[in-house]
Amino acid sequence: MILVVRVLVLNLIACMAVIGSPSLAANASGWVEGHRSRVRLIAGEATAQERWAGVEIALDPGFKTYWRNPGESGLPPSFDWSRSANVEAVELLWPAPARLEDGGGLSYGYAGGVVFPVRVTPRAPDKPVRLALTIDYGVCKDICIPAQADLSLDLAVGTESPSSAPIRQARARVPQAQPLGAAGDLSILSVTPVSDGGKQQIAVSVRAPARTTPHLFVEGPDDWFLAAPEAMAPAEGGDAGASGTFRVDVDRPADAKGTVSLRLTLVAGDRAIETMTSLDASRLSR
Repeated sequence: MILVVRVLVLNLIACMAVIGSPSLAANASGWVEGHRSRVRLIAGEATAQERWAGVEIALDPGFKTYWRNPGESGLPPSFDWSRSANVEAVELLWPAPARLEDGGGLSYGYAGGVVFPVRVTPRAPDKPVRLALTIDYGVCKDICIPAQADLSLDLAVGTESPSSAPIRQARARVPQAQPLGAAGDLSILSVTPVSDGGKQQIAVSVRAPARTTPHLFVEGPDDWFLAAPEAMAPAEGGDAGASGTFRVDVDRPADAKGTVSLRLTLVAGDRAIETMTSLDASRLSR
């Protein structure tokens, strides 16, 4: 009986030691609760030159949060890293969004939750980084409710965290930069101004793998309105799940002139690309 009690006590001490271990405690910040959601920072791979972290948002079933472009409605998240220490630069990456349609319209974002990968460049490479974040984000089901959290996490040099796996998975969902007209089975081929019965549009021709349903997300200047692309029209002789053209309604300011930059994200299955291009505003007559 005494031996059994000693074993139990030793096991309890071992468990308490693991729970209190500084190396494990550094894997993640504590969760901060928000409206039907919670958020935390998680640690990833770390070298002297760069540290990886993630902003993890977990959502209750049926709820969603938003991409940098929320679509027809919604609140895009904002990230303030100004309280961080020993940080030269912070780059937040955006996993490819999904099209989410409900009674409130069409939005772009993430259902159930998301991990945003964060690449951190330390000012002094041989010292720990103190990553501090104030995040504002929206949580939506029938209506959108704003949430906010203050988070912090120390990122040590040369550590490998169990959280590295979800961060790597999220990085794999970040669209890969690709030039217009690039070779390959997933590509944005051309962007052409067109007019349809007086409606100004751009036609975006794409190539996507067969048996996928590609989705296009278009971003432009803040004072331009670029409608959610219509369903892709398949290329002549092709199938509906491969190559084709998207039509995007455009409403530009009356005094728009010169060239403007467009960012196009094409998602097909578990792959995504991002293409930067320019458009001559004068080619869109009013």
